[in-house]
Amino acid sequence: MVVKVLVPNYGLAADKVEVIKWYKKEGEKVEKDEPLVQVITAKITADIQAPETGILIKLYAKEGESIDTGKTIAEIETGE
Repeated sequence: MVVKVLVPNYGLAADKVEVIKWYKKEGEKVEKDEPLVQVITAKITADIQAPETGILIKLYAKEGESIDTGKTIAEIETGE
């Protein structure tokens, strides 16, 4: 099963985040609740964690790119 990793909404003033650093690459195994990516808004820096254990199969934003809150930033294949 493919699980989408969504960009959380960090508040009214943050409708986009910038990707600072990916901790994992496509094809790597990830554990549930493990940090996947560091993002920044105008006010905060935060990590987005993996919602499930599996293989990171797709990244939708590169380091330095912006992505809207609520959008899919990555996909994980859980093998189920």
